[in-house]
Amino acid sequence: MRACGVITITTDFGHKGPFTAVMKGVIYTRFASATVIDLAHDIPAQWPPEAGFWVSRSYRYFPAGSVHLAIVDPGVGTERDILLAEHDGHCFIAPDNGLLARMLDRATDARVFKLDPGRLEKLDIDQPSMTFHGRDIFAPIAAEIAAGRITIAEIGVASKEWTPAWLDEPELMGRKVTGVVITVDNFGNLISNIDAALLQGFAKPRVHVAGHDIAVLGTYGHAKPGDYLALINSFGVIEIARAEGSAAEGLGAERGAPVTVTD
Repeated sequence: MRACGVITITTDFGHKGPFTAVMKGVIYTRFASATVIDLAHDIPAQWPPEAGFWVSRSYRYFPAGSVHLAIVDPGVGTERDILLAEHDGHCFIAPDNGLLARMLDRATDARVFKLDPGRLEKLDIDQPSMTFHGRDIFAPIAAEIAAGRITIAEIGVASKEWTPAWLDEPELMGRKVTGVVITVDNFGNLISNIDAALLQGFAKPRVHVAGHDIAVLGTYGHAKPGDYLALINSFGVIEIARAEGSAAEGLGAERGAPVTVTD
């Protein structure tokens, strides 16, 4: 991978407190000309599947050579590993807690390493905080990789294993696909992990969630105000919405809710 100087950051830190800003400060201190972009900081606390979903669905819209840093890390300070991966011309850095697992499971070109703590001294990282690895480990590594000063092979140990994803892959059985709600957006839309590709050949797909049977339409405006609809959203997955309203509130459904699509 040829680094391009772009770093994206995804966390569950929210927007209260200086945590993300401090990480950016560390990055800029090491690599002043970096371009740092906030991908998402409102990931539910300690919910790696959503962070992994957004990273895997978003990275391709950034220049080749970007570094994607994702921190949803309930195991911070423990013996959990840190993954360093290259895939599709991009670099990914995250705790080894299932966050990157779904993407890596599907990738055929991924080079995966686990950070060797013994090589942190090479980066002038000494005695990192037990509770803020984002500042003391992840940010410095992202900066050095984005600057092109190190590669993941220089600070990691090659691995073909990683912690499994928290959620099962959607399952296709005949004319039926089962999955789950992976996230709820700011409009109350329920975004599932069911890829549009799994519905190829379905003539009139119907989505079943929270006891409701919902038609798949082309876009939000094709439903009457207050009606529920399902659609293939801009990230290529099934989404359940409510025209001019919140599907999450109306259906009483949230992340983790089962979703089924039949034909």
